[in-house]
Amino acid sequence: MKERRAIPPDGGYGWVVVMSAFFIMGLTAAVLKNFGLFFLDIQTHFGVRTSTTSWVTSTTIAMFHLGAPAASALTLQSSQRVVIIVGGLLSSAGMLLASLDLSLPWLYLTMGILQGMGISFSWIPANSMVSHYFDRWRPIAYAIASSGECVFAIMFGPLFQWLIETYSWQGALLIIGGLQLNLCVCGALMRPLETVQNPIQQTKDGVEADAAVLPPKRKPLFHFSLLRKPELLLYILFAIFAAAGFFIPPLFLVPFANSLGIDKYWPASILSVLAFADLAGRLICGWVANMRLLRNLQLLTMVVTLLGVVLLLLPIGHNYWSILVFSSLYGFLFGCVVAIHVTSIVDIVTLEAFDSGLGLFMLFRSIGGFIGPPAAA
Repeated sequence: MKERRAIPPDGGYGWVVVMSAFFIMGLTAAVLKNFGLFFLDIQTHFGVRTSTTSWVTSTTIAMFHLGAPAASALTLQSSQRVVIIVGGLLSSAGMLLASLDLSLPWLYLTMGILQGMGISFSWIPANSMVSHYFDRWRPIAYAIASSGECVFAIMFGPLFQWLIETYSWQGALLIIGGLQLNLCVCGALMRPLETVQNPIQQTKDGVEADAAVLPPKRKPLFHFSLLRKPELLLYILFAIFAAAGFFIPPLFLVPFANSLGIDKYWPASILSVLAFADLAGRLICGWVANMRLLRNLQLLTMVVTLLGVVLLLLPIGHNYWSILVFSSLYGFLFGCVVAIHVTSIVDIVTLEAFDSGLGLFMLFRSIGGFIGPPAAA
């Protein structure tokens, strides 16, 4: 009896998978985006410099990227469901243990290493499941799933601030850890696709052959050999340069606006507008990609080129409204890139090797994420 990969159903239970991935994106990436709300309280509590406190987030981001190959390999050996549940337990444990407030190095271990690995073990398999469940509707399905990051980021900002003011930063971490236990529920909903089997050969007596005598199914391995593929190497190079620049504007938009003498309350609204534009970009670009007018890689090239032009024009803004316009364009185009940059990996390595390709992509993308913000500062 021969087994082969199941055909993506392109709907049905796949939309349950998409909604589960939507919540996973929100409970991982959106939580990470709002880590900065805790910095001032943590810095004051321990009496350290800002740069020392920022290593908490740096450690989380590092483990998120470095854990990607391990998450992909575990997904291939077990299933996306199991890895997501493990990721949920790690993320929740990281926040719950961090709330004990033992020391600053303790936060590096809990909010940094445990939370980062938990995010990686949840985020990577969620992307994998969406890609495996969809073919024709893959771009729009992934766009809807990834928009969970934007929706939850918008909600979590005021929610986390209220939790900190009401229960202190330790109590807020405890509650967030409880929220992240829902990652396990999302993982439980990730039903693996059944492999398609050829009809079982029958014996001369017309009785089906005993399945016990069949050789055990070999588990797929992590494909490091993909690094020999020139197309993937070029895409990884794109990821490094893109990550080096993509994270800079949100970090420096508010200080740039303040340097122009804009009232302190107005710059904060820029980030909110950027988040809404990001959400619109993800959904609209996912819909356009689904029309198949262009290949994903061709559409990605066009969007990234426009994004680069907007970033070059951003410094010419000298008042609130000009900065707001450029920030909106940046947010929209950034959302377009996010909507298709992961699904484009399928075009390069095929669905069979997608899990390995995504792990390698995330691993090398970390280089750009590490060097970009310090270089811009």
